[in-house]
Amino acid sequence: MGLNQTPAAERIHIGFFGRRNAGKSSVLNAVTGQEMAVVSPIKGTTTDPVYKSMELLPLGPVVMMDTPGMDDEGELGSLRVKKSRQVLNRTDAAVLVIDGTVGMGEEEKEILEEIERKKIPFLVTLNKWDLVSEPSCTISGSLAKLEESGCLIRISAKDGTGIEELKEKLGALVKEDGNKKTLTEGLIGPSDLAVLVVPIDKAAPKGRLILPQQQTIRDILDHGGSALIVPEDGLEQAIREMGKRPKIVITDSQIFEKAAAHTPEDIFLTSFSILFARYKGSLKQAIEGVRALEKIEDGDKILISEGCTHHRQCGDIGTVKLPAWIRRNTGKDPVFQFTSGQEFPEDLEEYKLIVHCGGCMLNEREMKRRYGCARDQNIPMTNYGILIAHLRGILERSLKPFPELIP
Repeated sequence: MGLNQTPAAERIHIGFFGRRNAGKSSVLNAVTGQEMAVVSPIKGTTTDPVYKSMELLPLGPVVMMDTPGMDDEGELGSLRVKKSRQVLNRTDAAVLVIDGTVGMGEEEKEILEEIERKKIPFLVTLNKWDLVSEPSCTISGSLAKLEESGCLIRISAKDGTGIEELKEKLGALVKEDGNKKTLTEGLIGPSDLAVLVVPIDKAAPKGRLILPQQQTIRDILDHGGSALIVPEDGLEQAIREMGKRPKIVITDSQIFEKAAAHTPEDIFLTSFSILFARYKGSLKQAIEGVRALEKIEDGDKILISEGCTHHRQCGDIGTVKLPAWIRRNTGKDPVFQFTSGQEFPEDLEEYKLIVHCGGCMLNEREMKRRYGCARDQNIPMTNYGILIAHLRGILERSLKPFPELIP
């Protein structure tokens, strides 16, 4: 990702779905004006979801997602269909592509039902319209109802028919949530100072800050505040020597206890992970979920899940540090299982607790889905920052910036 690019998790995710050979990839290429997806008359050319970050007017920064056909067959085919359904979980707007020469079949009806069940805004396109000789035979039943509701567009990826209309309707389909909080909403105002404690993370590429740190700095500046960045051993000296009192200290969760020891009680203290939980709407549930730690017994299963995939370092927080801290704190020996990236189990009933990262690499829809899955199955779920603050006995202090959420 370039330094000036909007992070993928902050972009509108648009997914293209349909049967094999309906022309999903061709439609996507026509909408973007780029050859970003491989096109072939052979069924099943797209074997894995394809993601492309780009600027699409009038929407702005988007992630376009091409998917394998939902009617794929065989053992590998069923795995591809599963991948396509997983893409739905992070889709902000869906485009169902139907072969206009064939019409709507059971596969399209099933996809549409799932899209509607997940409350995803959608459009339906009848592709290959340039080849349709008897339109009246094609527009009937369910399709006629979709056309009446304004959701149906006749298009041709080959000659460009309807593509501009599709782009315009996509722009109207996805609206910015004006009530959504920003990362430091209500915490930082004009002229306020925030101190960010940033350890040099071995998992981060050389010369870069990790994404939560980048986004928090930008958000502070957007609110007219100032950010002072210090390494983990520089906080005490910075607070002692700076002329202006900081309003808040934001720290990496791994050094929560150390940061707390060097932050005066009259200065707010929280973590990047907690900020992201509030930003993506899961903080209250994460606070409630951490209480389950007190009931953990030997052999209980705990799922630790991260939204990104990175090379595991010695002392990795998710797979090494958190399990060790939980065992030490509880005196129990639970069984830990791990997922990363886009993998997250639908069936969670075997787990006594789920611990998730802050989710900076996942969009809000995907994070809400994961917390929703846990809530629907009555499985406690928390996040790294909340868990570590609880283990260190500083949870109440780390939540002081959010008094409405303190239990």
